[in-house]
Amino acid sequence: MVQSKKEILPASQSDKFILEEDTDHIHHSHSHSEGQESHSHVHSEESLRRIVNRLSRIEGHIRGVKTMVQESKPCPDVLVQIAAVRGALDRVARMILDEHLTECIARAAKEGNMEAEIEQLKAALDRFLP
Repeated sequence: MVQSKKEILPASQSDKFILEEDTDHIHHSHSHSEGQESHSHVHSEESLRRIVNRLSRIEGHIRGVKTMVQESKPCPDVLVQIAAVRGALDRVARMILDEHLTECIARAAKEGNMEAEIEQLKAALDRFLP
């Protein structure tokens, strides 16, 4: 049987998420620059669905904050809502990090490319953390 695929979640130009509809896996194809090898991260459909649902709620919350600004709501109220969005984004980032540590790092250890995976995680954390 041929599996149909559809692209989801636009990421950066070097990233692409593909959902294979007849499986429970998500393939995240990630290209590295100059000389680094390319690999796929595979996560369960349920995991992806949870993260996408949370991001959709955050997207709606951000639209609500935009509306508050357009309607000249009090600045302290807007700031409270921005803090809520920031907290929600931090929780999604924690979900993604937890998933990475339990799935991707474990897979890298099994495949013998732990060092490269840890270097990629460090680079991402350097950009993520203030």
